[in-house]
Amino acid sequence: METHQSIIETMKIRTSVRTYDGEAIAVETLEKLNERLRAINAATTIKARFVISEMKDTDGNAVKKLGTYGVITGAKTYLVGIIDQSETDAVQFGYLFESIVLYATRLGLGTCWLGGTFNHEDFKKIVRLGESEKIVIVSPVGYRKDRTTLLEGIMRTMVKANNRKPWTELFFNQDKTQALDEERAGEYAIPLEMVRLAPSASNKQPWRVLHSDTGFHFYLCRTKGYGLASYDVQMNDLGIAKYHFETAANELGLSGTWVNTDHPIVEAWEYVTSWQGR
Repeated sequence: METHQSIIETMKIRTSVRTYDGEAIAVETLEKLNERLRAINAATTIKARFVISEMKDTDGNAVKKLGTYGVITGAKTYLVGIIDQSETDAVQFGYLFESIVLYATRLGLGTCWLGGTFNHEDFKKIVRLGESEKIVIVSPVGYRKDRTTLLEGIMRTMVKANNRKPWTELFFNQDKTQALDEERAGEYAIPLEMVRLAPSASNKQPWRVLHSDTGFHFYLCRTKGYGLASYDVQMNDLGIAKYHFETAANELGLSGTWVNTDHPIVEAWEYVTSWQGR
């Protein structure tokens, strides 16, 4: 059943779900999710698409360990993110995938981002790919099992799923030496907090935001040697952060736009984009 809670509340309550009850998703709910995917696929400007695929019982043993988030049990339905091999905009891909994940949350469904190390060959058996396409992100979609498994608890501990870096490590004012606190952030404190709560690969939280007189500048603080084998999962994480910041700001009536503009050069950070209020 679709809830009418705010997007901010949805971001607060959404967590990774690894243990599902195995029940089929209600027809009406599944159709709503597919409608959202069709709309996104029709509107996107990048060479990417998103589909829902169902694992048959005969496939159940083929896909058990999916990605760095741990073992998925009881899930039969998956959201699959597909990108053309020539497409490099992982930021926008992550932005779109997170929009779907949060919509699924509002439909009462559990999800879990899986990227990088899931079994691509198993998913190719249930998703028809174009000659130049590849699967880069998947997520189970379904109903959470009432009792989580011991293994799920261990996996959440391993990826520090309940931990988030403090403001002093993520948000800065004018330059890297000055932390941005909630009081100085003012009306943007909540959008920034939604960035802080956002999911990221292995919970590395690679985003950094620097506030200046011209807006909020988003950077990637890359973990050396991580996530670059076939798809830039850390740039993907910046897309998640963008979606959280933008949609929270819009819900609060803080209109603005994303631009590539003059920005402070910060050692060891990669500039991504800037938010300028209107």
